[in-house]
Amino acid sequence: MSAKDLKELLEHLDDTHELVLGPVADPEDELPFPVEELLFCWRDAAEEATCAYQLWRERPGAEAYAVYRAAADRADAAQGALSMSAAEAGMGR
Repeated sequence: MSAKDLKELLEHLDDTHELVLGPVADPEDELPFPVEELLFCWRDAAEEATCAYQLWRERPGAEAYAVYRAAADRADAAQGALSMSAAEAGMGR
């Protein structure tokens, strides 16, 4: 899928201010804190932002940059949600 195709798809979506979780790990691989879903969401979003950044660097332009910024914003939002959840669970510094 090209950056243009992705941008066109994203333009038709309403922002629901929700995080979409990816596949969940095996229940046997339990993490030592209650925020594992947000951790996976943040990791996925960060990986998506990294890929979008690489595409923008390979094919500079306004559209590719917009896709990268949207992905980076999702990663930032996921990191913020993870941080707040970890703090609520008593894992803050």
